[in-house]
Amino acid sequence: MDFRFSDEQQMMADSVRGLLADLCRPADLRRLLRSGAARDEQRWAAIVGLGLAGALVPEEKGGLGLAPADFVLVAEACGYACLPEPLVENAGVAVPLLAQAAPGHAALARALAGEITVAAAHPLNPFIADADTAGVILVERDGALLLVSPADARLAVQPSIDPFRRLFTVEFAPKAATPVAGADEAAALLDAALDRGALFVAAQLLGIAQRCVDLAAAYARERHQFGRPIGSFQAVKHHLAAAQVKIAFARPVVYAAAAEQPRGDLHSRARVSHAKLAAGAAADLSARTAIQIHGAMGYSWEVDVHFFLKRALALDAWWGTAAFHRRRVAERVFGGRLGPERTFARERHDA
Repeated sequence: MDFRFSDEQQMMADSVRGLLADLCRPADLRRLLRSGAARDEQRWAAIVGLGLAGALVPEEKGGLGLAPADFVLVAEACGYACLPEPLVENAGVAVPLLAQAAPGHAALARALAGEITVAAAHPLNPFIADADTAGVILVERDGALLLVSPADARLAVQPSIDPFRRLFTVEFAPKAATPVAGADEAAALLDAALDRGALFVAAQLLGIAQRCVDLAAAYARERHQFGRPIGSFQAVKHHLAAAQVKIAFARPVVYAAAAEQPRGDLHSRARVSHAKLAAGAAADLSARTAIQIHGAMGYSWEVDVHFFLKRALALDAWWGTAAFHRRRVAERVFGGRLGPERTFARERHDA
């Protein structure tokens, strides 16, 4: 079996990488930070122009009908660029959830056209990301899934260690919300949204980890001490190599989870949780290594690497803490059969 990404998957990811390399540089992040704006309108218009809003929505519902394995490289590219705009949360989680819960709602057509974004509140996340710029918000109340307009709700800003993450709590009157899924149906939809959210956070963490190593390596080539680049010192090489090895071991875990996620069984859930844990550990080590190589100045606003450290810290508990995902892996280990012959087992055959 060929596990490599197809040419089409690589081309889509390359399009996103190229766009972000041009429009989401650290200088662009600093300019957005100074402006206090929610998003860079030029960059967001270019992202919308790629037509990815409906990437994971089935074709019969107006989307592209792609799978998580098609989108995982896009999420990784967004992490590598520290993208402030909600491409991953919108296209990867919220719009597919809206398409499943309310396929005939007018908001879905607008979201697929890129006219609005959708924000999703999940019981696992204490806050809602980018609720202030969303056209509609999907909220869980008493097990049911409701659709709320931000104009009919009261949003309260919540602090984040990441200056580009806009987090909110939301309050609204019951009459302001439109029910779109009852408790029985909503539970399965929210479980699927959780898996997509955790998977694409893992992919972003993978991108963040690689960017931290790249920034640290570039600095180690430029910074000289005792007449030599610090990258020539064995201690620096070992730190960078350890971080790169951590990334190399996490990457196939994330990609395998992307391939398995649509199955929605005990095994795929464990793979997603494993991916979140592995990518989180890689991002944590890589970010801290990059800070250490930059020295004390790595903590300052003048150095770009601190943006990626803060994003890694912010995403670490988003869509599930490490403890939550360790419990899900434990469910697979202690609740399913193990053995070399079941490495790629399926629940319907081997549970």
